Amino acid sequence: MSDTTPQRAAYTVVGAGAIGGTLAFALAYAGHAVTVVDTDREHVYAIRAHGLVLARGDGRTSVPVDAVTPDTFDGRLGRVLLAVKAQATGSAVEWIAPRLEPDGYVVSVQNGFNEDLIAESVGADRTIAAFVNIFADVVEPGVIQDGGAGALVIGEPAGAPVSERVRALVADLQSWGPALASDNVEGYLWAKAGFGAMLAATALADAPMADLIDRHRPAMAALTAEIFAVADRRRVTLQAFDAFDPAPFRQGADAASRDAAFDRLTAWLRTQSKDRSGIWRDLAVRHRPVEVTTHYRDVIAYADRLGLPTTLLRTVMDGLRELEGAPQTMSEARLDALDGLAGRPTVLGRPSSTGGPEGQRPVPDVTTGEDPGVLVQRWLEDHREDMVADLADYTSLGSASDDLDALDICLAWLRTWLDARLGDPESEEILARADAGDIIVRRYPAGDATVPDARPVMLVGHYDTVWPTGTLDTWPFRRDGDAITGPGVFDMKAGLVQAVWALRALDALGLPRPPVTLLLNGDEETGSLASMDAVVEAGRDCRAALVFEGAADGAIKTARKGVGLFTVTVSGIEAHAGLDPTAGASAVDELAHQILRLAELRDLAAGTSVNIGVIEGGTRSNVTAGRAVAHLDVRVATASEQQRITRALDTLHPVDPRTGLEVTGAWNRPVFERTEVVAELAELAKSCARRLGHDLAEASVGGASDGNFLAAAGVPVLDGIGAVGQGAHARSECTSVSGMVFRSALAAGVLTALAGRE
Repeated sequence: MSDTTPQRAAYTVVGAGAIGGTLAFALAYAGHAVTVVDTDREHVYAIRAHGLVLARGDGRTSVPVDAVTPDTFDGRLGRVLLAVKAQATGSAVEWIAPRLEPDGYVVSVQNGFNEDLIAESVGADRTIAAFVNIFADVVEPGVIQDGGAGALVIGEPAGAPVSERVRALVADLQSWGPALASDNVEGYLWAKAGFGAMLAATALADAPMADLIDRHRPAMAALTAEIFAVADRRRVTLQAFDAFDPAPFRQGADAASRDAAFDRLTAWLRTQSKDRSGIWRDLAVRHRPVEVTTHYRDVIAYADRLGLPTTLLRTVMDGLRELEGAPQTMSEARLDALDGLAGRPTVLGRPSSTGGPEGQRPVPDVTTGEDPGVLVQRWLEDHREDMVADLADYTSLGSASDDLDALDICLAWLRTWLDARLGDPESEEILARADAGDIIVRRYPAGDATVPDARPVMLVGHYDTVWPTGTLDTWPFRRDGDAITGPGVFDMKAGLVQAVWALRALDALGLPRPPVTLLLNGDEETGSLASMDAVVEAGRDCRAALVFEGAADGAIKTARKGVGLFTVTVSGIEAHAGLDPTAGASAVDELAHQILRLAELRDLAAGTSVNIGVIEGGTRSNVTAGRAVAHLDVRVATASEQQRITRALDTLHPVDPRTGLEVTGAWNRPVFERTEVVAELAELAKSCARRLGHDLAEASVGGASDGNFLAAAGVPVLDGIGAVGQGAHARSECTSVSGMVFRSALAAGVLTALAGRE
């Protein structure tokens, strides 16, 4: 009589530690033929002698499995579960590759991101991705301590659809528990990277994981947010698992939701029989290097390429490396320091000198009666190198107006940087734009303002530049003493750095300031066509607007010309210019007449310029031109001049009645006139500057900014309060370090004055 029982699939588990041992036990217990391969000879010999043992509570269960060391293995490999430490992945796959059957595969049941490395050796078609969250430990040779419920998700790499081999594998692994198949294993891996970073941080101290996470929520939240910022930039859809929901730990998440998530997570961790992480056990019990530093090497590398900070993550990894040689120095003080770091600004992995006692000069005493601007300037002098470093990091990100990918990266960096320098905003809006850089609007609450007018002050800037992508390759950020050069440093990256540091200084010194609405757009250099409505809308409830465009030879800007961009198109009648010269009506001739008329509209004394910058027309020299076009740039200093030019363009008519004429285009920016309220703001700024030892001039300029829209909407505007320098839109573009400190202090002085002024 033949045996019709289906034969169970055979598995080889390479690495019989906590994860590999748990899965090997489950498969063997379900009747699968299992071979474990491990370099720990004592562990292998114990499994041979007593079987693979799983301990639960006070009970122990043993199952027979084949156990070998790599040097004694003799055979081929089919289904391989790779469960070695991440740092051993390369050597393990080198051993596996020549033994793997053509239809075999390797499943990365490991912590971290290892699939790409595996695929390099065995091929992507023989690589399977997995997410594992199993709480277990090797407590003695041959014995695995079950740590409670966990999660296991299997899928094809790179988000490919779930295959039959994945379904079969998941069915077999149901012997362990609730294994799942998914086409988004990456989402689980990145979610675990955030959760795992918390567990890694708990290994800095000798106490239960749940208690440490609960007591150090600021550090845990900031640490996880750093990792999820990278995942967001990689467009990963994070997946919840067990009791961990990643959404409340992303940047900008609601604080109440985050606290509730902490409550759920710590309550769940307290139900687990394993109260300390495997990382802690590697350090405190086994006295061996931890693998977690390898896990996060990829995360940090991704972050560096995206320009995102990982200061807390790096600090945790550095602390774990220190403990590898001195586990007796585990201390909760390390987590206290991490909490402090979470509350202090960080940029691109470099701690700022604004937090922590080491190397920091005493904070000025704000009770001495000194002028607030002077206090701020002194404080900023102590932090000038941080300001320069911020500008260097910001300038290292290209942000050409026409490169949407570069603008996305730059805006992501800005959001992280703003969080680091100013903390969480009261609210944030990202206004998406399909054909331009997105707009960010952040609102920050007041700081001890005494003025009854609770309306916010608007801080306005743009993060796009005129410099094409690739400019940084030949012209990077450079500092030579006080001088700084680089694409966009004057227009207007230094201005934004100054604005942020003005707020940072006021908050650090406990000085009053009004509520603030910060708006940054990504298309100012191309006319703000996609953002002008948002600029005006954000400014409607603001009592004033400070525009951080560059200064005009050091002067603030209290008037700007309105800008009109128009096209004059002439249609004529084509004919053979040689055979029948009278049959046609030349569009080029007509356009020449119109150009002379347009030139007559100039009134430089009134501040009106009309520039015919580009003309085109005709097809061949022997053809009477059937079409001709002129592109105009018009600048006006007053609303009355704008009306005069509008009427003149509306009434243009052909000299040759056989031709047609059309004027298209519009006023790109309205006039920004020096009104009474603008003059009051200017006088306030001048007064603040005098207290800082400077005479501040004001100027009217021909260039336009987003201040034009706000002024036309009735918002009092102080423009040009940004960088001191020159060379906007030219290779001579530059600013100065001392200018950054002074202008930032000036902006802070204006804000403080507005906090106590009607």
